[in-house]
Amino acid sequence: MRAMKRIVSSVILLGALLLPAVLSASALPEFREIVQQNSPAVVKIVVQQSAPSAGYGHPGPEEMPEYLRRFFEFRGGPPSPQEQMAMGSGFIISSDGYIVTNNHVVEGADSVLVRLSDRREFDAQVIGTDPRSDLALLRVDARDLPSLTLASGDDLEVGEWVLAIGSPFGLDYSVTAGIVSAKGRSLPTENNENYVPFIQTDVAINPGNSGGPLFNLEGDVVGVNSQIFTRSGGSIGLSFAIPVSVVRNVVDQLKADGHVTRGWLGVTIQDVDKNLAESFGLDRPRGALVVQVAPDGPADKAGLQAGDVIILFDGNDIPASADLPHVVGLVAPGTVVPMEVVRDKKHKKLKVEVGGLDADDSYDLAAGPGGAGQGGGRLGMVVETAPADVLERFGINGGVIVREVLPDSVAGDAGVLPGDIITLVGSSPIKSAEAYEDAVAKLGGGSSVPLRLIRRGSPLFIGLKLKD
Repeated sequence: MRAMKRIVSSVILLGALLLPAVLSASALPEFREIVQQNSPAVVKIVVQQSAPSAGYGHPGPEEMPEYLRRFFEFRGGPPSPQEQMAMGSGFIISSDGYIVTNNHVVEGADSVLVRLSDRREFDAQVIGTDPRSDLALLRVDARDLPSLTLASGDDLEVGEWVLAIGSPFGLDYSVTAGIVSAKGRSLPTENNENYVPFIQTDVAINPGNSGGPLFNLEGDVVGVNSQIFTRSGGSIGLSFAIPVSVVRNVVDQLKADGHVTRGWLGVTIQDVDKNLAESFGLDRPRGALVVQVAPDGPADKAGLQAGDVIILFDGNDIPASADLPHVVGLVAPGTVVPMEVVRDKKHKKLKVEVGGLDADDSYDLAAGPGGAGQGGGRLGMVVETAPADVLERFGINGGVIVREVLPDSVAGDAGVLPGDIITLVGSSPIKSAEAYEDAVAKLGGGSSVPLRLIRRGSPLFIGLKLKD
């Protein structure tokens, strides 16, 4: 009897020890079904180029360790010195052969080959590309192909499990998993354009994964893997995917028209810091501060002004300036949408008919009115009326140049620099030194005041904290 009790006690103790491990294992996600169902629709993309690409293809065979070379296959043998083979990933979105990948995978391609998991190969046609979102749409001449489903919305949450399938370094149909680390990451392009609110994950993504799908646990595509942050050339747990809302918008336009037109507002914006928030009457730093409005652009026609802070656009909160292009870019040109701004510390509602920005268009605004500085002892800077040649150079109709900023002054503490051109103090336009002095004299003690200036050709707002 005692022996039996000891056995029972041992079993209970063992169960107690194993229970946490069993519960922990049962809480982990199961990826096998997702992989089995979706892998057939993930493709490997082989690109041939007549000149070396600056894209994200894998290294050539002579650059690889011997043990890796056998994994890299080249159609028809190794490329000649005048050719370059690059590889990436993609996925089929319809049974009639439409395929999504990254623009940088196929950019400059002379030919594009698509290889399926069952080893079938097809020459692909590039239907259209969109460099601003780094997306491309291909098509192969085939029917009844396996395809993936794009998630219906952007309800992905930080901390949620996600899965990637692709061909890192040419290693076909590799599967990696991780979690969503952040959403809405702004990664401006080399042209300082920012139309994609990237999904950040810790999924292991490497060169060759570009263009491959990112799945949620339902097996729906929630993003397209596009970029990694690395110091070594390999994954360090910082990867970025294009969210499905952008993918769906771009793919629909490429399929219909072969090019992408996105919403355009016609403003230059900047972030709002603590001092600026106080000076504009905001309860906290938020919104997109308008520093310049394109003449006759959509914002100008809607009555938007420099100094307005956009806090709502088409029903979407704008926590920071980088969030505004994400929202505007998804609005169809010609659509009239509401927006809310803060002007002179009051909330104002406007309606704007969003303009269109085609793929090849560039709407960089010329430097317009701006400034930061102050002439006179109160703010601690010496200014003079800007001469006509300076006004003409920057395309403005008035302002004062800061000639000197005194140390430990209001202007110095705010970051005003000699050479800045001031065009607005608070809500008062500055056309001359006299107008500047009048505007400064009206400022109340202890308040925060926005100062608009041009610095090295670019408009900028700075918040001044006045002394009592």
